[in-house]
Amino acid sequence: MTTMPTAADLLPLLPELVLVGGAFALLMLDLFLDESRRIVTHLLAVALLLVAGWLAFSGVGGQGTVLAGMFVRDTMGDVLKGGACLLTAFALVYAWPFLRQRGLYKGEVAVLMLFAVAGMMLLISAGNLVMVYLGLEMLALCSYALVAIDRDSGLASEAAMKYFVLGSLSSGLLLFGMSLLYGATGTLDLATLRGAIAASQETALLLTGTVFAVAGIAFKFGAAPFHMWVPDTYQGAPTPITLFIGSAPELASFALAFRMLESGVGPLDDRWRLLIAGLAVASLAVGNLVALMQANLKRMLAYSAISHIGFLFLGLAGGGPQGYAAAMFYVISYAIMSAAAFGAIVVLSNQGFEADRIDDFKGLNARSPWLAGLVLCIMASMAGVPPFLGFWAKLVVLRAAVQGDMLWLAIVGIVFAVIGAFYYLRVVKTMYFDAPAADAPAPRNDRPLRIAFAVNALALLVLGVFWNPIMAWCQQAFA
Repeated sequence: MTTMPTAADLLPLLPELVLVGGAFALLMLDLFLDESRRIVTHLLAVALLLVAGWLAFSGVGGQGTVLAGMFVRDTMGDVLKGGACLLTAFALVYAWPFLRQRGLYKGEVAVLMLFAVAGMMLLISAGNLVMVYLGLEMLALCSYALVAIDRDSGLASEAAMKYFVLGSLSSGLLLFGMSLLYGATGTLDLATLRGAIAASQETALLLTGTVFAVAGIAFKFGAAPFHMWVPDTYQGAPTPITLFIGSAPELASFALAFRMLESGVGPLDDRWRLLIAGLAVASLAVGNLVALMQANLKRMLAYSAISHIGFLFLGLAGGGPQGYAAAMFYVISYAIMSAAAFGAIVVLSNQGFEADRIDDFKGLNARSPWLAGLVLCIMASMAGVPPFLGFWAKLVVLRAAVQGDMLWLAIVGIVFAVIGAFYYLRVVKTMYFDAPAADAPAPRNDRPLRIAFAVNALALLVLGVFWNPIMAWCQQAFA
């Protein structure tokens, strides 16, 4: 006979309980606030994310498993949860002036982001296939609604519909893979699943389930050839929403990959590592080559995201503690870079001027040398120029691929890193060497927004110099 969990037993769930409880409270509070006082909901949402992130980072509540092993709190989970909360807080800071100016900011924007983060946190700590699916769908449903927040925009509605249809397809693939794994082993618990696979003689069903699971994971990452939703969704969604879905959920996607592939089907790693390597090559090729042809900056960053997923997969394909630590370091680095890149579009945009084309950055150095310098930091980091954070991120995943006996994959990564540098340098050339357009509006004069953007962009340089503590944290998670 099982006993009911006590309050002490649920302490590892403290960050999630605080976040969900606060989200429900804000949902009720927003009913009693008129439009002029909606800043209250917004500021409380940011504060709630910072509190939940601090609870995760500092380990308050302790580590361990709860809910009969369905929820696992460990060092990896604490780091990723804290990062997801911090990035979402930045997304809300970026969202406030942009959405308010266009009449799009509603109380549900903050609440949907809070529930999406709650889904991420459950996914990051999933110890059971049921928890994996619960966290994934909670995140996905909130994301669909956020993309469609501008109901009067045909582009946003189309993006949300594509995101919903293809997201549903990916969830179906993942669920089918899970059902095959359950059918072959008779368990939903990831730790038990790993042991059952190690002792099982059944290979066809397990391998088929693993292939479908990898396909579902690749869909969630936006890896080629499962990337069809990424460019349209990134372009169609309001820029702060694109910033959110292009940064924080990547941390949860990495946790999904690790929990499913290593914690679940780890004994089959000689097979799924080859699948991941193939997806890495496809993502690097499609992402970098198609990004070269883009004139819209949001679409360019979307294809850039696909190429960055290819680099992340280099670490996963390398396997082992060093490979997983390298992939985790890469996904944290990329999430910060992605937030800064879309933040640049938010800062430069204005009413009637979305600043989402590369030509909109013409002559930015003549108009605002400070902002041009910050955008330069972002593009240099994404291109992998030392000493920025992106350089070390690329270096560690390339090293992980070599250590995992995949030298050929590392060589492919180096080749496409050189190709990818071209489209980032094109933005730099546009800012510094092209004449500014006569009708270009002045950059947004919003002090909190500019401070947040400066912190976000300069973090790429500061963390590039002091990257070792973050890498040590990632290595500790897989020690």
